[in-house]
Amino acid sequence: MSTITSKRVTIGRPAGELFTFLQDMHNFQQLLPKERISDWQSDGRSCSFKVQGAATIGLELVEGGTPQLVRMKATDRSPFPFTLDVHMQEEGGRTTAWQEFNADLNPFLKMMVEGPLKALFDHIADRMVAVHG
Repeated sequence: MSTITSKRVTIGRPAGELFTFLQDMHNFQQLLPKERISDWQSDGRSCSFKVQGAATIGLELVEGGTPQLVRMKATDRSPFPFTLDVHMQEEGGRTTAWQEFNADLNPFLKMMVEGPLKALFDHIADRMVAVHG
């Protein structure tokens, strides 16, 4: 199992607000790098988009029963199966958030995607701060 973890960011709001935002996949587009994303589609519970120079990615919400975790998984539109978890820890009205990507990747594919995915997840983390303060 390959795991890629984004940087941790602090958001000046309660975890419940970020949790609610992430429960609507229409909002996920606000977290992506606009200049590298095309063909965006969402129905609220899932989304898909094409990453410039890469594949189409599909994400679907699978868990989200607590304000500490939102779990998404790849849909059949993605090139390989994976999960993407957004972890949230609230303390004093502020929330620390980070993402954890897990997939079974062969060594060659891992070498190809690890850097770009880490950069994407770090961008998403930064956008969570920008959108939610």
